[in-house]
Amino acid sequence: MSAGTRVSRREFLQASFVAGAGLLLTTRLGATARGAGRAAAANGSLNPWIRIAPDGIVTIMAQNPEIGQGMKTTLPMLIAEELDVDWKDVRVEQAGLDTVNYKAQYAGGSTATPNHWLPMRQVGAAGRGMLVAAAAQSWGVPEAECETGSGTVRHPKTGRSLKYGALLEKAAALPAPALDQVKLKDPKSFKIVGTRVRGVDNHAIVTGTPLYGIDVKLPGMLYAVYQKCPVFGGKVQSANLDEVGKLWGVKQAFIVEPGATGAFDGLLGGVAIVADTWWAARKAREQLKVVWSEGPTASQGSTGFATQAAALSKQTPQRSLRKDGDPDGALKGAAKVVSAEYFYPFLAHATLEPQNCTAQFKDGKLEIWVRSQTPESGRARVVRDLGIPEAAITIHLTRLGGGFGRGLMNDYLVEAAAIAKQLNGPPVKLLWTREDDMAHDFYRPAGYHYLSGGVDAAGKLVAWRNHFVSFGEGERFASSARISATEFPQRYIPNFALDASVMPLGVPTGPLRAPGSNAIAFVMQSFLDELALAAGKDPLQFRLDLLAAAQPPWPGGDSLNAERMRGVLQLVAEKSGWAGRPKERGKGMGVAFHYSHLGHFAEVVQVSVTRQGALAVEKVWVAGDIGSQVINPSNAEQQVQGSVIDGIGQALALEITIEAGRTVQSNFDRYELPRLTKAPAEIAVHFRITDNPPTGLGEPALPPVLPALCNAIFAATGKRIRSLPIGKQDLSW
Repeated sequence: MSAGTRVSRREFLQASFVAGAGLLLTTRLGATARGAGRAAAANGSLNPWIRIAPDGIVTIMAQNPEIGQGMKTTLPMLIAEELDVDWKDVRVEQAGLDTVNYKAQYAGGSTATPNHWLPMRQVGAAGRGMLVAAAAQSWGVPEAECETGSGTVRHPKTGRSLKYGALLEKAAALPAPALDQVKLKDPKSFKIVGTRVRGVDNHAIVTGTPLYGIDVKLPGMLYAVYQKCPVFGGKVQSANLDEVGKLWGVKQAFIVEPGATGAFDGLLGGVAIVADTWWAARKAREQLKVVWSEGPTASQGSTGFATQAAALSKQTPQRSLRKDGDPDGALKGAAKVVSAEYFYPFLAHATLEPQNCTAQFKDGKLEIWVRSQTPESGRARVVRDLGIPEAAITIHLTRLGGGFGRGLMNDYLVEAAAIAKQLNGPPVKLLWTREDDMAHDFYRPAGYHYLSGGVDAAGKLVAWRNHFVSFGEGERFASSARISATEFPQRYIPNFALDASVMPLGVPTGPLRAPGSNAIAFVMQSFLDELALAAGKDPLQFRLDLLAAAQPPWPGGDSLNAERMRGVLQLVAEKSGWAGRPKERGKGMGVAFHYSHLGHFAEVVQVSVTRQGALAVEKVWVAGDIGSQVINPSNAEQQVQGSVIDGIGQALALEITIEAGRTVQSNFDRYELPRLTKAPAEIAVHFRITDNPPTGLGEPALPPVLPALCNAIFAATGKRIRSLPIGKQDLSW
């Protein structure tokens, strides 16, 4: 574990006995425990981390939002394992936003597993230790002679046993142990961790039980739509509010002024229409006529960006991000030099559940039901933009029907709060249309890479230069538009240069699943394939050779580990039968690897391409190193498979284009998510277990599949994919 997740001796477990509720076990973790959270039962409040009822049923509160990554199941498994109860006796409940008792209530960055792996186990082990101590006192025997299992403490010498439910009151009166002193199970004895456990919400999902923000219904609830300027940053000048307000079902129609911050993820100005039904509000919106002040972004567009990027690429870069050795001299002396231009487009998150939020402002208090990955940030936006005190705001968390980073932004939350404040009484649900969602996203930024690489006569990669053209101002990149100076292959090539130039952007951007990596991997690993060809080397062996000179970890510990990456490359080569891959025209296999979010992944994609250019992705092999333990293999495999399909979908067809400061694509007819016919027939997932702390899985499996797919297409057709999406390329041969 990193220093940020160690639990000190001062951290402790609190226990209390609440009448009718059972034993409340709560962690209290220091401020440096990144994302681990804390919970406390105060004044008899039923808001603990763990609740053990007298009948032995264990209820575990899910602190963080569930966005489909499975943490609502995976983290409770850790507690249940160390508590030594049967999974069938565990119940999981979603907690609301509670920054008094919890810390870091967010979902993002594949951080839940590395942050919670040790603390959650310690919570469960501490509870088990207290129950053992209570039983030992009751029997007058040493604690060391007691054993636990299935929610029961046993004394083998005398054959006595007590269920946890019978020990609650005595256990609650005992002093709580320090978390760093509790005895954890040997992983070899795990009974829950490492087994296939179904998601705790699965039954509710398949039976249509309300779970999501879109499902929220409250007595007397009204419905709202919100019209914003189609040009990013534009403002309302006037609107036909009187006419719209008289339409059937409409309760109110009014202009909402921009919030104090003016931030894209805060309250942007617009027109709200509130009605008895959402359909009535939507139909009334069709009659809405707004005069907009579009602002300077109306002059921006994708064609202009490409023209600017091309011009910048021919100029001296605005700044150097990294320089090692003499890249210019090495390129001049190289036996072969390859130059290439790569491009990837803007992308939308396109969550299947459009953005929505339900809010009620009454008697000076605001209550919110929301699908948010960062509810604490959303509350802060409400405080800043609407002036409502934090203490007057209550936020209930719902499951997200897709997050992928979109839920990190809380614009829809602030909009719903502003509408509710205007109504001052009834609850109101704001529901975006798909068109709203596509037109007002925080897009994965486009990017342009101008690369040169050189290999020597022995086929060794000796030089690399990348002029990266992106978006931003001065030395500040736009959100998620940056490239790190530590990005591979930095430090693995003796003569290396990474330069950057930026151009202004009025379009909001933000993190998309595996932010940065989802685009950078496509460029780096595709260009490596080009260099392998120039070197006359097998693409996979070329990568292994490049990784042969292991580099020390980057300061801070978050960097690619050459030994671990070589391990997954060798594993995927073995599982895919890389050495015997097809050589005939129209068939191809491609390989790629990437390190992100602490995960090391290598992937091989097999494709077929007809003479007419019809592409079929036949199979994908994935090898990943996420440390010493795969907590829930069922969920782990699903996360990897979902990442692969997500990445293939991005590569094949997804693109957001900007014209006159607004998006061109408005729905799934022009932003085609992958259908079953485009998904691989098989995705084989393999994990390489290593002696490293467990890491997350929501993101690191996605980046390698894009370049592996493009490299496979080259192997089948001889056509190199340097611009996405693939669907715009002619693949015929």
